[in-house]
Amino acid sequence: MTIYINFCHISPIRIWGMTSQQRIERILGDTVRSCSADELQGLSDHDTVLILRGDYLFDDRLIENLTATPNILLQLPDHQPQTTVAAHVPAGLAQQALDLITGRTTDDTLPGIDNLTPATIPLPFHKKLRKKEPPFILRITAERRKDLERRLFDWSYKGVTDLVTKWAWPCLARQVVGLCVRLHVRPNHVTLAGLMLVIIAGIAFAAGHFGPGLLAGWLMTFLDTVDGKLARVTLTSSRFGHYFDHVIDLVHPPLWYILWALGLPAAQVDGLGWPLTTFFWLILAGYIGGRLVEGSFQLLLGKFSIFCWQPVDSWFRLITARRNPNLILLTLSHLAGRPDLGLVAVTLWTVASTVFLLGRLATAGYDRLRQGRPLDSWLAEADTPRYQHSLAARIFTGRKGR
Repeated sequence: MTIYINFCHISPIRIWGMTSQQRIERILGDTVRSCSADELQGLSDHDTVLILRGDYLFDDRLIENLTATPNILLQLPDHQPQTTVAAHVPAGLAQQALDLITGRTTDDTLPGIDNLTPATIPLPFHKKLRKKEPPFILRITAERRKDLERRLFDWSYKGVTDLVTKWAWPCLARQVVGLCVRLHVRPNHVTLAGLMLVIIAGIAFAAGHFGPGLLAGWLMTFLDTVDGKLARVTLTSSRFGHYFDHVIDLVHPPLWYILWALGLPAAQVDGLGWPLTTFFWLILAGYIGGRLVEGSFQLLLGKFSIFCWQPVDSWFRLITARRNPNLILLTLSHLAGRPDLGLVAVTLWTVASTVFLLGRLATAGYDRLRQGRPLDSWLAEADTPRYQHSLAARIFTGRKGR
């Protein structure tokens, strides 16, 4: 069986540099074959056809679900009469479905085909983006282009992350992503610039130039947000880019803290009370231990990030001892003229965060044994009455307050 794809009502308007048709074709890749309206009659009875309106912006999850699930008409319930925007039907019904979508027939049903809306398609929470938001299908017009780009950018943003990435960077990052799209800058180019800043910040820290080092460090963390969002909104992720970005993110934070310690004045080092090697070992043990806890949870207990298990874990991710919260501690200590206290604060917070995560891992392991099945994320039911008045549901999902 082959899945063919056909577009109607094609729009030339580009959202983040791509038309809706180009975006969908990039999402699906080689899983479907293009087919014109004239070719529909010649398809095999064993084939299916995916028909989509090119003047609507579709949630990526809906496209993937629709492709994997035949015998569906996807309609927008808020329109009167209902507007059918997509279909996945057997080849024998493809012409009828196309007539329905293009308005050449007044029928709004097909025999043996389910009529669904975005709200009636069950979509799990997005494990990679650590969020659960309602799916969207939005009409594309020239007047709405900027709003659509903002909507798509917001969707590409992780729901559960640190407080800097969540609240400080989004508006500026969206502007820079737009500039990158216009200049044809690719995500790997941004990641490479970030690597250069990692090196510059480390050298500055080791030399005791904490101000310039922090400036380079914060700029790197901002670019780390930009490259990921640029890859998602333009669908230009690659296996190399994924590992390139994640290896940098994994390796450099503890090295920064150690180089910060090496750049401290001798008098401040003497006043620490412990030799620098003690701080080095505590930082490395805490950092590696925390990463091992996260990996163990995802591998053995939940198949998702430990920070998505329960609301308390999502709240803790805002401030856990990752790079951005630790950079806040280092920045405050530099502004206070006591970079030595920044090293102490980062060390103690790294150890404390890992102890907390170990406690959460033990609790999760107990629940896993008691339930006899893998754990579920609270985000999977964030839109149920249980979380109707939950602040966590409003903060970590796209749901509006009630």
